[in-house]
Amino acid sequence: MNSTDIFTQLISQEPIFHRWEHLNGRTPTRADFESLSAPDFFEIGASGRIYSRDFVLDTLEARYTDPNYTDDPWETSNFQLRQLVPDTFLITYTLVQHQSTGDRTTQRSTIWRQTPSGWQILFHQGTIVQPK
Repeated sequence: MNSTDIFTQLISQEPIFHRWEHLNGRTPTRADFESLSAPDFFEIGASGRIYSRDFVLDTLEARYTDPNYTDDPWETSNFQLRQLVPDTFLITYTLVQHQSTGDRTTQRSTIWRQTPSGWQILFHQGTIVQPK
């Protein structure tokens, strides 16, 4: 697979845990999130807190089983891709979430590994961009 194909595939996965077009309208399950994230996955949130895989999986499961949950509208831009080692890539981008309290802009980075069963997330970080 060439770098253009990889770039296209990874852009289609971001922002992580928010893109479910491939499920054909089905609500994502914990098993979907587990298959997407490596067993040693962790995240550094925009708050600076470190979140374990179990915490993230629990949060996502609660979010998507809540009948009142609706995602904030968002936009992504400025994607960059860097190969770290064979089958492992860093993708970075800007995420703007349009929240009821105002827009929130963050810089995002995700490390993805290509496995025989598909792409898995090893690490994710969001950093808030301060208004100018």
